[in-house]
Amino acid sequence: MSGRSFLVAVILFALNLSARADDTNWTPLKLKLPSPVFSGTPKQAPQGVSVEPLSTNPPVIMAPPDVRNLAPKSKITSSDKNAGPELLAKITDGDKSADEDSVALLNKGLQWVQFDLGRPRELFAIAVWHAHDTAKIYRDVIVQVADDEDFTDNVRTLFNNDADNSSGLGVGTNRQYFETFQGKLVAAKGVRARYVRLYSHGSTDSPMNEYTEVEIYGR
Repeated sequence: MSGRSFLVAVILFALNLSARADDTNWTPLKLKLPSPVFSGTPKQAPQGVSVEPLSTNPPVIMAPPDVRNLAPKSKITSSDKNAGPELLAKITDGDKSADEDSVALLNKGLQWVQFDLGRPRELFAIAVWHAHDTAKIYRDVIVQVADDEDFTDNVRTLFNNDADNSSGLGVGTNRQYFETFQGKLVAAKGVRARYVRLYSHGSTDSPMNEYTEVEIYGR
């Protein structure tokens, strides 16, 4: 091994040790949750659909102490060309309430919202709240990250509950879920990416796509 190769190996080893040491300082990611607007057992899920049981405890994802929500300063675009900047701004305005005015309403069919973080970031969690006025189930919820805005370069799927591949993005292995005030917290596990895209295809209540808030935690 040459001297330069040895030096590179030592640096990589040190970085790996540092990353492991950082793991010991990770803490549970705490989300600010909106107020719940309904209680009790939701209506029955569609026949043949595997749905997560409702939980009274928010999910726990561990993250480094220096992560922050990168979504508010990102550039947001959408597959719905009628969704202008003012509408999309609702998705990162911090208002997670179930009020109709808090929701960005996108057209029916398969639609996505996309976040350009400006440069590659180390991501640990993505939280999404669709409209949670009732315990509806949003279809084909898919969360992906990529290195380019067209999602052709190094695309990675973090969450996919499209069990029949009706959206054409691959068969999902995650379960569908009832939307509540807790939203959905998706683990990103330190993946590095510049772009984040979230898909949906309407819900059990409406063919329209609704987004209340998205938070992207990284550094």
